[in-house]
Amino acid sequence: MEVSHARGSYIYDTNGDKHLDFVAGVSACSLGHSHPRVVNAIKEQVEKYQHVMVYGEYVQSPAVELTKLLAKHLPDPLETTYLVNSGAEAIDGSIKLARRATGRSEILYAHNAYHGNTFGALSVMGFEERKKPFGPLVPNCHPIHFNAEEDINKITEKTAAVLLETIQGGAGFIVPKDDYLKKVKQRCEKVGALLILDEIQPGFGRTGKLFGFQHFKVVPDILVLGKGMGGGMPIGAFTASKELMALLSDNPKLGHITTFGGNAVIASAALATLQELTETELIAQTLQKEKLMRKYLQHPLISEIRGKGLMLAAMVETGDLATEVIMRCKDLNLILFWLLFEPRAIRITPPLTISNDEIKKGCDIITDVLEELQKK
Repeated sequence: MEVSHARGSYIYDTNGDKHLDFVAGVSACSLGHSHPRVVNAIKEQVEKYQHVMVYGEYVQSPAVELTKLLAKHLPDPLETTYLVNSGAEAIDGSIKLARRATGRSEILYAHNAYHGNTFGALSVMGFEERKKPFGPLVPNCHPIHFNAEEDINKITEKTAAVLLETIQGGAGFIVPKDDYLKKVKQRCEKVGALLILDEIQPGFGRTGKLFGFQHFKVVPDILVLGKGMGGGMPIGAFTASKELMALLSDNPKLGHITTFGGNAVIASAALATLQELTETELIAQTLQKEKLMRKYLQHPLISEIRGKGLMLAAMVETGDLATEVIMRCKDLNLILFWLLFEPRAIRITPPLTISNDEIKKGCDIITDVLEELQKK
């Protein structure tokens, strides 16, 4: 499909057809396509200036206002944010910070984790088949099993940080259970390790709260952000206490450097996105829209619907069936997608701005396709 333009919940191709988007740029277009508030913010900033320098020489109000608003909506001690270019870069920065803060090197991560594709992020990917062609990777990174309490004791005085997705994405939208994240944090505190939570996908309203960790009564030492943060523009960030983040300012000076991190145009888009999310009822409505999704996606071929808010995965029996559903829906102008490590999952991550009528329309297409396949 060659894209002509995109508006709201639809992508239009060069043939004049419109496609209902149940993917939202893999959770990145949280406010849908070409949201007026985001577009206007970008236009206004472009006309002022685009790029100067971001190492501290110039005070640039979009980045300042964005990070101040983030601090306002985050719990203590998450008060200082470093803006970067992508979620993967933010992962790398958070690993650097954890090692710098603890003087330790071991990073624990989860089986079937996905944190990005830069060299550092790849080193904490829990899928050996995808890592092997690029090895050897960053040493002393070891996997544990998500939601497995017996693995919590693998967190020791040698551990710099435990890096986990708040809700596992590529693994199949796996939600933590039985206070798992809380127990990991308690173990980290006991041995002097840090807890890094990857909110690149669950963050910015996708799960029905501004950040996914707010569902689970835990506050990370380092929070990693990306995807939906920019309203469709490329951005990432990692956030920690002022004391912790200050460690990157010395020994060495400028311990993390990025040419475009905090770029004024991108920061303006992210600021407009965060303002829209926090000044409207969109996040609260996400939980109601989840209920509608679950109501309309009732079919014998769907074994369960995993996830939270509008971060959902409809599970079917085989990977072949999931692919057939995704491709048939594409032909009917509904965009669905896969998950990286779970072939039986059908990704459903529409814009948070999607209407109730659009939810029903998309779900009807899915269930009609499933009904047709079941008859065959």
